[in-house]
Amino acid sequence: MFMSRSDFDRSVSTFAPDGRLFQVEYAVSSIKLGSTAVGVQTSEGVVLAVEKRITSSLIEPRSLEKIFEIDAHVGAAMSGMAADARTLIEHARVQAQSHTFTYDEPMSIEALTRATCDLALKFGEDDDDDEDEGGPQMSRPFGVALLFGGVDASGPKLFHADPSGTYTRYDAMAIGAGGEGALHHLEEQYNKSLTLQDATTLALETLREVMEEKIDKANIEVSVIATHDRRFRLLTEAETIDALGRLGVDEAGETLAAAVAED
Repeated sequence: MFMSRSDFDRSVSTFAPDGRLFQVEYAVSSIKLGSTAVGVQTSEGVVLAVEKRITSSLIEPRSLEKIFEIDAHVGAAMSGMAADARTLIEHARVQAQSHTFTYDEPMSIEALTRATCDLALKFGEDDDDDEDEGGPQMSRPFGVALLFGGVDASGPKLFHADPSGTYTRYDAMAIGAGGEGALHHLEEQYNKSLTLQDATTLALETLREVMEEKIDKANIEVSVIATHDRRFRLLTEAETIDALGRLGVDEAGETLAAAVAED
């Protein structure tokens, strides 16, 4: 008796005859519905920038958390299901702190990404050792993609992790609804000689190219991890306004030329 495609659709651990895992493919596709996130690596550090979709004037923008601090030297930007992201982020934080406690040194960015992807691969398993494995297991793939950016002993690093548990290092990467257009823009504009400030400007410029709404101080979030101090930090409101100014945009999303003309 042959199984129909719908039978393979319902299973998270059974390959279709053509070698596909449909549930994983659906999870990857769900990322394309999420808000856009951009990461840029330079010799001076790593920049993570994200779009915040503010669907109502009653929403407090600061409550929409899209960039997370994992450890002092590394952060992550997400696109996809926020609840799934929180699970992976908490797992990553535990792994980073456990490594520091055990080895008395910060965890490398690649090792942290790999540990997070190990959890992403555990969907569909029936195991009583969840606590020993360092995190809960899901009955489906995680519907979220992450950009890990940070600076470790070997320099700045940027990794992309997707729902299949695959991770890849990039110089610059974009995920989310505008990921394809943003990636095309990055491929045209990125070069390895960018300063950290240039990388911040490029990340915001890339977001502006793909966002449906005008870019302003409320609907974006930016973090930087500089090589000289290896410290994760979010840009303050004043720093965000300055960065938008380098794009020729004021804090409300209007072009500066237009603002001057109105005055």
